[in-house]
Amino acid sequence: MTNFVKAVLFDLDGTLIDTAADFVRIIGKMSSEHGWQVPSDADIREQVSAGASAMVELLLRHNGQSAASEKELLDFRQQFLDEYDADIYVDSVLFNGLEKILSTLEQNQVPWGIVTNKPRYLTEKLLKAMQLDERCSVLVCPEDVARTKPDPESMYLALEKLGIPRGGSACVLYVGDHIRDIEAGNAAGMTTILAAYGYIAVAEKKKLKKWGANYIVETPEQLEKLMLSSGKFEYL
Repeated sequence: MTNFVKAVLFDLDGTLIDTAADFVRIIGKMSSEHGWQVPSDADIREQVSAGASAMVELLLRHNGQSAASEKELLDFRQQFLDEYDADIYVDSVLFNGLEKILSTLEQNQVPWGIVTNKPRYLTEKLLKAMQLDERCSVLVCPEDVARTKPDPESMYLALEKLGIPRGGSACVLYVGDHIRDIEAGNAAGMTTILAAYGYIAVAEKKKLKKWGANYIVETPEQLEKLMLSSGKFEYL
């Protein structure tokens, strides 16, 4: 059965935009400054969806600094965020096929937006740098809600901003690469798509079917095919 799509929402890092290379660059810079060894790109990539604290903790563990005090952890995290804020858009890119998806949605007057746990000041700065800010119909960040993903509050807020009643949530697609994305989308009654190409730990790969997504795509190209060529969705 063909489904009518009223809107498409994306998680940001690891789903819509491949930001990992910029985080790898920053971890490398911090490592050089402190005379530390750099974790592998793959290890850093796995921690991106868990946020700045997780990436800093990985760096410290990798260099035998896991006993750092809470203040030291906060200082390193702030250094990481300051470095990222100062140079947020060097190597980040839209995943392959995502520009075609966004353009197709826009051509069919289907709004698309972002629901992310990334802080708003960083999200807005990145979107502006990539010239996506004027194209994005709705942006929900953690500062906008009392309970972030996996709670569905941010999803409901996105629906409200788009003027879509909760009863129509099944006609909204939510694409994400973390279990909290799928849980939040499912709880809000949306049609969920798991971006298995995203920042998912190797240990989690065998559990993806248990996350309960309506669809799983292994590559950005599969997402493009599912949304644009499979005939499963029809755009209003």
